[in-house]
Order: sequence, then C-alpha cells, then structure tokens
Amino acid sequence: MGKKTLQIQQLNSKMLAFAALQQLAMPPTGWVKAIRTSLGISLEQLGKKLSITKQAVTAIEKREQDGSITLKSLKEVAKALDMQLVYGLVPNDGSLEALIDRKAKALATEIVLRTSNTMKLEDQENSRQRIEKAIEERMAAIKNEMPKMLWN
Repeated sequence: MGKKTLQIQQLNSKMLAFAALQQLAMPPTGWVKAIRTSLGISLEQLGKKLSITKQAVTAIEKREQDGSITLKSLKEVAKALDMQLVYGLVPNDGSLEALIDRKAKALATEIVLRTSNTMKLEDQENSRQRIEKAIEERMAAIKNEMPKMLWN
C-alpha cells in the first residue's frame, strides 16, 4: 500500500466521523448566542470571561450568524463557555475515495473522448464498449498516479 493511499485512508476515516454532522443545522441565531441564552449567561458575563464588552460579544454573535467569524474567535468563546470548538471538512461525495473516483473518471473520460474524436476524424472510430474500457483503464491509471491536474 502506497504512502499516498494510506494518507487518504487515514484522513478519510477521520472525516467520516463528521459525516453525520452534515445534516445538523446551525441554530438561526448561531451557536454562541443559542448556547449563551440556553444556559442563561448574560452578554456581560460572557464578555467578562472573554475580557471584552457586552457590545463586543454581540458583535461576535452577529459575525457568527453572518458567517464572518474567525475560527480563533470561536475557539476563544468555546473556551470561555467551558467547551471546545470541533472543526472539520466533509467531502460532498461522502468520502475521499468517492471524490477521487469522480474526478478521475471525469478526467479519464475527457482524455479518452478527445483521442476517440481524433480517431473518428481519421475514420478509425472505436466501439462504445472499447471506449468505456479505455475510460476505466485510464481512470485506474489516474487514481494510481494522482496527478496534480486531477484537481484543475
């Protein structure tokens, strides 16, 4: 097993732990305000823990709600609330392997069809079955090599 394959498998297993959280919607007010109000913590109390004013806490809550808050700020607020920030990225395809498969198939299809069109112009067209086999073979080679152009 190659080093790159092992890295992908290990990272993918970590990402799978976050997969179920994809469906979890952020509270409309944002996590900070939702937690603060649910626990009955005032703006002043949270501000004191963060060594900032209650107006600054309100600004943090607004930035979280509109998506412009920094991870550093969220981490500091979580610590002040005796919590921790959990952060992760999850592939839209469900796994890194599925993402790589999709990208490799698209690239392989583009390469094979480009060649096939050239052959067609020269009156040497391949059958659909042969083209599909060529795509599968090219896809396997691309996945094995993992060229940088896969991510263009």
